[in-house]
This record gives sequence, C-alpha cells and structure tokens, in this order.
Amino acid sequence: MAYSSRSAQRGALLAGAIAVLGLLTGCGNQHDDQAGPAKTDSGTAAPATETAKDSSPAVGTASSAPAGAASSAAVKPSGSADAGSGTGGKTGSTSTRCHTSELSASVGRNDPGAGQENFPVVLTNKSARTCTLRGYPGAAFVSSSGSQLGPDPRRESGSPVTITLKPGQSAWAGLTFSNPEISEAKTATPAALLVTPPDERDQLKVAWTAGAVPVSGNASTVSLTVLRPGSGA
Repeated sequence: MAYSSRSAQRGALLAGAIAVLGLLTGCGNQHDDQAGPAKTDSGTAAPATETAKDSSPAVGTASSAPAGAASSAAVKPSGSADAGSGTGGKTGSTSTRCHTSELSASVGRNDPGAGQENFPVVLTNKSARTCTLRGYPGAAFVSSSGSQLGPDPRRESGSPVTITLKPGQSAWAGLTFSNPEISEAKTATPAALLVTPPDERDQLKVAWTAGAVPVSGNASTVSLTVLRPGSGA
C-alpha cells in the first residue's frame, strides 16, 4: 500500500510539472507575438506598417522638395529675350546713318594746285542727334533748268571709314578737275551742284559760283574722294 501511495504521489507531481511547463510555454509565445518587427538577416528594420507609411510625406510632393527649388526654377536663363539682351528690342535696330533731311551741304574755297581745281564738298549735321556717314557722296553739276552738265564724277580710290557727326559737325569729300584753260576741255557754267549723301536718294542743292567746269573732251573728268572728318578748310 505504501508503494502504491508513493507511485500515486509521483504521478501527481509529474502531471503538475507538465502543466506548469505548458503554461510557461504559452506565456512565452504570447510575449513574442507582442514584440516589435522581426529583424531581417542583414540586421535592418523590416518594412514599416501601413500606419507608419501613411504618416510619412510622399516622395515628390512640395514638402519633400529641397529648399529654394521653386524660386530657382523661375529664373530665366541668361540671354533670353526678356533678360536684358536686347533681342527684339529697338535698341541696336535703329540706324545711325545721317539722312539727307538731317544734313546741309556747302562747297568750300578752291585750293588749286598743279593745274588742278580742288573744292571741298562739305556735309554738316544740322539735326539734334548724332549720326554717321561712310563712303562717297554723289555729285552732279546742273544748269539753271536742272539739266545735268557732264557725266557723273569718278570716284578716286580710298578706304571708307565711318564718320560720327555730333550736331554741328561736318565731313567733306574732295571735288577735283583739271583747269579747263590748261586741259582745253569743253566747258559749261553750272547753276548748282547737286549733292547726294551716302546711301541716300534725296539730294541737296548748292549754288555753284566758281565758274566754268569741264563737261566733255580732253581731260574732262571730274573726280570725288571718299568722305573724311572735318570741313576740308
């Protein structure tokens, strides 16, 4: 009987131990389920939960853009039409050439030499703006009725330069021909000299008071030089 009692006690103790072990195992599993995200093999955190994703700003929204991005995108590149380059504007497109209406013409005093008659044909800026002249003027002797006397003057060789004329300033070209008394060319006495500024069509009329000029025959050529600064005096 004593042996049976001991056996019963041992069985009761073994059953109790098994029950306690089962209870401890269940508690351990519950604790693991409540713990944080599992760790990956590399040791980095596992993907965040949906709640964590919703609380973060989306990539590419205004809140994720770098500071100053919007203002820098609004700046136009240098050299654009409205960045001060002048493209399409009036500055630079307005011609500075002197027009006939802005000029007056005159013929200076004769400076004869070596059988030649030399007169400066002067163009003066009478306008209120600064303008430019470049090249050769045109010239033609005319009678009182307006008919041209002799051929157009021949251009002497020269290097044209751009001459800037402030209001009141002048440029001149040399008008040259052989003395008719020496050359024995056929002559005529003009009433006026018509002067055409470079690149213009309208003419300026200047009274001619210097006597006869060659119009045909031997050594009758009249020539003009390129314009130069000054009055030729």
